[in-house]
Amino acid sequence: MEHKELIEVVTGVADTLRAPINLDEALDRITGSAVETIPGISYASLSVTTKGGQIRTVAPTDPLALRADELQYEFQQGPCFEAVVGAPIVQSDDLANDRRWPRYGPEAAAALGLTAQLAFRCRAEPHARGALNLYFVEAHELTVETQQLGAMLAHLSAVALGWSRLDQSLHEALTTRELIGQAVGILMERYTIDADRAFSFLVRTSQSTNVKVREVAAGLIAEQVPPGGRDRPAGARSGRGDESSWLRRGTARA
Repeated sequence: MEHKELIEVVTGVADTLRAPINLDEALDRITGSAVETIPGISYASLSVTTKGGQIRTVAPTDPLALRADELQYEFQQGPCFEAVVGAPIVQSDDLANDRRWPRYGPEAAAALGLTAQLAFRCRAEPHARGALNLYFVEAHELTVETQQLGAMLAHLSAVALGWSRLDQSLHEALTTRELIGQAVGILMERYTIDADRAFSFLVRTSQSTNVKVREVAAGLIAEQVPPGGRDRPAGARSGRGDESSWLRRGTARA
């Protein structure tokens, strides 16, 4: 690939990584760029781990790439699987006869017509990890340039995944802060207590019920417990006392 073409590819991918990021668009651009620019590649895909530890495929350029990925998940072997679980780069020049993967290699060659494969680990600490998968259906020399371009696109994939997780985490943090703020406000107004005591009450409720503070706050807001002496935390006006009776009947149900 000429230097000018490489710059155009990187610039095009980088444009999709500007916040707020459209993750699907960014990953589609990356796998599409791999097929368009790296010599010999027929198909590409990305494997990404879920929070539950499962592996799923995103942005496949062809159904055949998806099927190849799924075979590796099923057999728990192959370049894609090894890259996901930790190998920086995994290369097979002859899948049909690669003894490292006695089930996947022959199946990929016979059923899918694949001749060779490259997989690059994608990791955006601390949570996002996966692999960029490159598939060949014709005999082709896997050169240093092929590896370098693949590694570059894998790095951009990791950036996209990292941005997405960061954006999601920030959104969740802002939502949590808003929920807790509303719950604190409800407690302050309803029971004539200050903000510190209201927040402490939410924390104690969370600890006593083994429910996250965010969920306690959301439950309180949703239930909108009617004000009145019957549901008032004991000692709320004076800033002293035990809130356990209100906790059992009110927020604890969240």
